[in-house]
Parts: sequence; C-alpha cells; structure tokens
Amino acid sequence: MEKDYSDTCVLVTGASVGIGRETAKRFAARGARVAIVARRAELLDSLANEIVDDGGSSPLTITADLAAPESAPAVREAIDAEFARLDVLVNNAGGADRPGVALTDEVWTERFDINFHAKRRLTAALEPLLFDSPRGRVINLAGILEPQVVSASQAAVAACILWSKAYSRSVAARGMTVNCVAPGRVESEQIAKLFPDADSRAQFIEKDIPAGAFGAPEDVAELIVFLASEGAGYITGQVIAVDGGMSRSV
Repeated sequence: MEKDYSDTCVLVTGASVGIGRETAKRFAARGARVAIVARRAELLDSLANEIVDDGGSSPLTITADLAAPESAPAVREAIDAEFARLDVLVNNAGGADRPGVALTDEVWTERFDINFHAKRRLTAALEPLLFDSPRGRVINLAGILEPQVVSASQAAVAACILWSKAYSRSVAARGMTVNCVAPGRVESEQIAKLFPDADSRAQFIEKDIPAGAFGAPEDVAELIVFLASEGAGYITGQVIAVDGGMSRSV
C-alpha cells in the first residue's frame, strides 16, 4: 500500500466517530491534508487535536448536516478556499433506521437524504476538483444488502450502490475511480444502539458472522486508504464487503 499521501488532499464526511474518524486519522498519519465534516463540532475539534498530537497537519474542520441540500455547495466553497483542490472524497456520512420507529414518509425521506442524496450532491459539487486531480477517487460507504425486514436505510444504500456503479462508468475515462465499501457489523454508536447487551451481540455473531466477532473501524479504514492509492487505479465500479464473512450473496 502507498505510504506517503503528502501530496494528497482528502475529504472525509461523517468524520466525528467510528469509521470516518479512523479513516481521517490514517490519511493524516500518512501525510495527507485532510478536511473533516460532521454535524458535531466538538467531536470534530477533538479529532483535529488528536491528529495534530499524532504529528499530522491541522485538518480543515467543517460543521455541516449533509442531508441538507445547501450543505454540498458550502463544503465545496470551504475546500476551494483552503486547498483549491481535492484528490479523494470519502462519502462516509450515513445512518440506519432507528429500532422500533415506524417507517413513515418522513423517515423514508430522511434515510434517502443522508444515505444517498448527500453522497450524490457532494460528489456532484466536488466533481470539477476531482477531475482536475491526477488521481480522483470517490469512495462511498454503503452497506450489506441482505435485508431481513423492510428498511428505508437499506433501500437508500441500494440506490447509492446502483448510482455509484453507473457513475463509475461515466467518469472512468477521466482517470477517476468510484467504489463502494460495504461494512458489516462494525463497532460504532449505531451498533451500540442495535445491540445494547452482551446476549444480543453474542446471538447475532453466532448466527451471522463466521469470523466470530464484530469488526473494528480500523478494518474498514485500511481498505478505504488503499482504494485512494495509486495502486488501486484500476479498481472501479466495485462493492467491497468488510464483514467477517457475513455476506451470503453478491
């Protein structure tokens, strides 16, 4: 894997916790100039301090709710003002259906806004910068598409995957790659809510995860960093699962 990203500008959304946070740290540790986006400013500030304490460059922090349509152009303006370029976009921001919540029209709209439209809008806003890069990369965090129940979030993830595949074909001739990373059950705030006790975790792991454990954010972040490398330039239009063998179909 490429070890030096010192001539690379990277934007990571949903960077305040979990996979996004670990991804930003790993890019910064390899020398990248990093921009981090999330809704909670205090968590972004703590991440920025952690990156600097670890020897990385001070990141650009952008507080924004990417589900709002006006956020994409605002993020583009901030990137333009700070970096005037962008090489890698990691569309990590997303959310799952809340347990027990009825799937009203409002919930369906919310899930599509954050899991699909936010990624689509931000990519479109930043496309000119990515086209100008000698190594344009878009990496969309999706999810495992093996639903057991009706899920607004998974329907939105399916839309994201289909859009990503089609979009990858339209931009490949420009030297830009577009891939999806599909985490399984990875330790996060959402997982803590879905599996609040040891028994529920153990039952799920025994039934669905051959590897015998939930994943860690580091497991996913390392793949994201690789997909941003020059060595991954011939990988595009793919959906790559990081799930301990949880997937049973493609």
